[in-house]
This record gives sequence, structure tokens and C-alpha cells, in this order.
Amino acid sequence: MTTLNNPFARLPEVPSFTLTSSTVADGEAFGPAQYSGLFGVPGGEDRSPQLSWSGAPEGTLSYAVTVFDPDAPTGSGFWHWAVTGIPASVTELAEGAGDETGSGLPDAALQLRGDSGAARFLGSAPPAGHGEHRYFITVHALDVADLGVGPDATPAFLGFNIFGHILGRATIVATAINNG
Repeated sequence: MTTLNNPFARLPEVPSFTLTSSTVADGEAFGPAQYSGLFGVPGGEDRSPQLSWSGAPEGTLSYAVTVFDPDAPTGSGFWHWAVTGIPASVTELAEGAGDETGSGLPDAALQLRGDSGAARFLGSAPPAGHGEHRYFITVHALDVADLGVGPDATPAFLGFNIFGHILGRATIVATAINNG
């Protein structure tokens, strides 16, 4: 993984585990369903990708899932999805689990408001002509069952709390481009 604008480049290295998706492969482009209709992308459905993971480090008590675009023209990237409180017994999220109700998430899970202001998955929507964007889809294995992060927390605050409790990290990097 390149260190150019890599959100994990300055964090301590932790063990990796396996993350797969029937929706998108590492290094490949998102399909239309993972683009943002809410942000006006024709055909976009704002459907969170299907995710499956295995081989998390021993002692994992919960997971958090984040989707981050470090290439957004904001100076600070763009958080598309942040979920915490996924029990250690859960190792898969169905496609679309991150809808506005979180209906596909475990009962204990909490979706935080991303940079769109909504507590849901927001699909990709790179500005026209801005080039390819990368989306770091990450499952974080944690040593606590509950990070104590409330519903008003930001994804950046979640990340700060993950930093002190991370046991392992698994990432798929998806891409998207708007040639419009």
C-alpha cells in the first residue's frame, strides 16, 4: 500500500487479518451501487459494500468499520462511513447494511455521522475532473467491547479512540472516478 496520503502511514503497525468483499476487490473500482445518489451521481445508490473478515487477533472483543477518502479536496479527507460497537462474534456485514436506519447492522452497533452529516454510508462522489479517489474500507479489531463513543462523536474522534485499542486492521482500497 502506498504511503502517499495513506491514513494509516503514521500510525503504529498492527497485525493484519483477512478482509474480503463480494462487492469490490482491493484496488478495483466501486460499482454504481457504491456511488452517491444523495450527492447527485446518476445511478448511485449509496449502498455500503458487503464485507467479510476472518483471522482477527486473539483478544478481539469488538470491531469498528470505517470508509475514508483521503483524496477528497478538503485538506482533511472525507469520512463516508463509521460504525463502532460491532460484537466480536460478527464477521460479516451484508451489502446495504449501512443504510439510513442501520437495519443490516448488529443491534449493538452505532453508525456515526460522516462528513455528509448523515449517520449512514455515503457512496463515492469525486468531483468531476478531480481524478481517481481511493476509499480505505477498514475493519479495526479492538481490545474492548465498547469504545464509549457516543452518537454525537465524529469519525475522527472514533479514530482517536481506536488508536488506543487497536489489535489489528484489515483494509480494502476501492477506487472511484468522475470523468464528467
